[in-house]
Amino acid sequence: MKRFRRHGQESQRDRLKQELFQFSKTVEHGFPHQPSALGFSPSLQLLAIGTRSGAIKLYGAPGVEFMGLHEENAAVTQVHFLPHQVELVTLLDDNSLHMWTLRAHKGLSELLEIGRFTLTGPPGAPPSVTRVTAVLAHSSGELLLLGTEGGHVFVVEVPGFRELEERNISLDQVSSSVPDDYIGRRNLEHVEALQENPVNPNQVVIGYGRGLMVIWDLETQRAVQHIPATQQLESVWWTEDGSHILSSHSDGSYCRWSVGGEDSKDEEEKSDIPYGHFPCKAISKIVQLPTANGPPFLVFSGGMPRASYGDRHCISVIHSKTHVALDFTSRIIDFFVIRDGPQHTGDPSALVVLVEEELVVIDLQTEGWPVIQTPYLVPLHSSAITCSHHVSSIPLKLWERVIAAGELQLTHYSKKPWPITGGQNLAPDPPQRDLLLTGHEDGTVRFWDASGVCLYPMYKLSTAGVFHTDTDPNDNMNQGTEGEWPPFRKVGCFDPYSDDPRLGIQKIHLCKYSGYLIVAGTAGQILVLELNDEEAEQTVEAKVVDLLQGQEGFRWKGHTRLDVREEPVLFPPGFQPFALVQCQPPAVVTALTLHSEWKLVAFGTSHGFGLYDYQQKNNVFVKCTLNPSDQLAMEGPLSRVKSIKKSLRQSFRRIRRSRVSNSFPVGCNDALQEANARLEAELAEMELAPVQRKIEARSSDDSFTGLVRTLYFADTFLSDSSHNTPSLWAGTNGGSVFAYMLRLPPVEHRTDEPITAHPAKEIQLMHRAPVVGIVVLDGHGAPLPEPLEVAHDLSRSPDMQGSHHLLVVSEEQFKVFTLPKVSAKMKLKLTAIDGSRVRRVGVAWFGSSRSEDYGESGLVVLTNQGDVHVVSLPSVKMQVQYPCIRREDVSGIASCVFTKHGQGFYLISPSEFERFSLSTRCLVEPRCLVELPAHSASPTQHRPQPDGSSQLQSCFVSSAVLQEIQKSLEVDQT
Repeated sequence: MKRFRRHGQESQRDRLKQELFQFSKTVEHGFPHQPSALGFSPSLQLLAIGTRSGAIKLYGAPGVEFMGLHEENAAVTQVHFLPHQVELVTLLDDNSLHMWTLRAHKGLSELLEIGRFTLTGPPGAPPSVTRVTAVLAHSSGELLLLGTEGGHVFVVEVPGFRELEERNISLDQVSSSVPDDYIGRRNLEHVEALQENPVNPNQVVIGYGRGLMVIWDLETQRAVQHIPATQQLESVWWTEDGSHILSSHSDGSYCRWSVGGEDSKDEEEKSDIPYGHFPCKAISKIVQLPTANGPPFLVFSGGMPRASYGDRHCISVIHSKTHVALDFTSRIIDFFVIRDGPQHTGDPSALVVLVEEELVVIDLQTEGWPVIQTPYLVPLHSSAITCSHHVSSIPLKLWERVIAAGELQLTHYSKKPWPITGGQNLAPDPPQRDLLLTGHEDGTVRFWDASGVCLYPMYKLSTAGVFHTDTDPNDNMNQGTEGEWPPFRKVGCFDPYSDDPRLGIQKIHLCKYSGYLIVAGTAGQILVLELNDEEAEQTVEAKVVDLLQGQEGFRWKGHTRLDVREEPVLFPPGFQPFALVQCQPPAVVTALTLHSEWKLVAFGTSHGFGLYDYQQKNNVFVKCTLNPSDQLAMEGPLSRVKSIKKSLRQSFRRIRRSRVSNSFPVGCNDALQEANARLEAELAEMELAPVQRKIEARSSDDSFTGLVRTLYFADTFLSDSSHNTPSLWAGTNGGSVFAYMLRLPPVEHRTDEPITAHPAKEIQLMHRAPVVGIVVLDGHGAPLPEPLEVAHDLSRSPDMQGSHHLLVVSEEQFKVFTLPKVSAKMKLKLTAIDGSRVRRVGVAWFGSSRSEDYGESGLVVLTNQGDVHVVSLPSVKMQVQYPCIRREDVSGIASCVFTKHGQGFYLISPSEFERFSLSTRCLVEPRCLVELPAHSASPTQHRPQPDGSSQLQSCFVSSAVLQEIQKSLEVDQT
């Protein structure tokens, strides 16, 4: 009977877990890492970006996002949408072509790969014969023209990837028609460019690397005209009226050629080198677009004078008498121009440029051609991210004030709406307003709207103005010198260079109820800021705090502290600093917390921790946690380069010695391999054995044992079980927990009576594992609410009748103590089970997917194995476990931040956050639909099914292609 009852309880618990917990990676925020290709569909109004890791990402209107990943770990080199279709083709650097489609399923679109294809030559043929260098998606939507390194053009039917052998354009066909007097006729080189005649879809221009361009008629299968350029060809553009072809070349020139009539025996009609008579870099792409009432827009990339500006990444825009060289922050990948009108054939409206580190959109219809603020694809890493902090459920008033301060920073941006508008965002409105704050290496804190699919920039705070730095505040990067040639204009916000690494932000804490913000940096600086809607000029006085408390025998070898400006500083509307605490020694701030109701800030470094009263601007107390044997804590991170170099040298020396000592005779190899195999088998058995490991005690001589890992304010029972009192708790790297009892004066005397603090408790964990989290649970076993949360009626008052409990989370276990006696009650050993160590911990609320009224608090834990666990409270039992981050991704694990509602963010690259959810109720993911416009009729009614049949078809086609290429080569040889 007991067994049945237990079984029923377990099944009920399993059902409850299904209602509360579900793991999913939902969306990627930020800018794709290492982009390699760009595509655009005017009819769908969708942008596509391919990356070096094989990802393909599509973006439309804000909230419309799709992502696909090629199975092959190869870079995407080209992306082409089929005209007036929902399909696109990608070319990878392994020479494979892939067909993708946006298929509607249950009212939502999803990106699916429906076919793949590779041109394969006959045995013995060089790879260059079929190595694809240029792709043209024909306007019929039914053909792909593939130019190759061998000079051939293959014609392939899509979406089935069937090669039309009879329509292929061989190099021999072209060479035989080239005039005898053309200097490069014997070696035309690869196909560099393919372009369709805008007024006659039967004609295409084939541009060869050596410079020759051939206009080919697809219907009559013959050359119509030869354009005998002699410079190395980079790109080709056919003007909209079909009357001219523009070619750009490797010497920085571009040429205009007339189309029609006989072959031109003379030189090109017009050749121009835009940037001078000295040697110039190649113009890699050129575009010319007409306007209804005026001269055309000419846009080209590159062409800069090689000696003077060869390192610049520029796109030049010329219209009438306006000529601007847009100077970008990183290498240009590609660009395109968006046009007005329902058929997208009107005047140019926006220039979209993909560079290696950001996407920049230029408004071409507003005077001065300002930049349009991007609602997505924002470079999170414009300065390297050093920390992050998430705040859920922001009150509307604070939200509006932050937005207002941010809008004042956007006056130099265009007022035009975002020009890429494809698809429909069908995701429901976010249930709450969420902020993600990122700290950066240059001393800035950026506020992002993290409520929905788009991580939208709201406001940027800079702390550099408080200190003396090398930057010149009057330096305006966006303005070129009057009369400068080329006429440069800096665009883009990617700026990875920090003027002073000490400015880097390490910890952030925002109180959403009071509007107070605390930021702490690399050089021991802690700034207290408040939100002000008006600009203000004020002096920020530094309060120096000696964490060593005069201990002798220690000498700080690290960086010096930042110099605070003594004169008043004019701060713009937004968060403005009014107090500054400077730790001495100026080590990195490793822990930070704020209690805005008590007006207190607690901070910790590798030397100790302190408490600061920001209402009276006075330090309350300091506790030194430094171990006398810990000399490494006196060096600081910026002074450890020498020691790293030294350890590297020692490592190389050990490797050399081991190579010498391990030079075995030949006969020993078999014995050595056998011993290695035996050892591997033993290790495998050890890993499989489900036996709890013994947690090894750590030596107190380990480095950084005094480093403060966590700080926590609590109103709980410390002295006896009948009187609760404010307290501060601190946990260190050496497994110590310190508790201080705080005495706060009455509200009416808060400004003049000092706060006092007395040591109350000290716990030393037996195994000295680093303490990474501290939580106090009330009489009901619930975590104590945040400061001011009860006052704003957003949380019930904590239960102060029952006994409170202290939960101490170390890297190795979760241990619950009773309060006020601090006697151990229960524990859960994490390390003992699978060798994991806790890296990140947070408290979250999990609401049921079936009942609006039911939910549970849980402890969310990320381990060094990359697994995410949910631990129940107050019973500290393992609820669920999911693999989340690769174990090898140390920086991703270190960057993880949890939300209060069971979601999380971590960096998958320097520029991208992956968002994940552990909750069935709280989920943020793209829900969008893309449909063909009414005037875009699909010429092909049937599409392959994404069930594997298309891949079988591709395999069959590949063998047919092989036979056809063999036949064509045999014909060529005969």
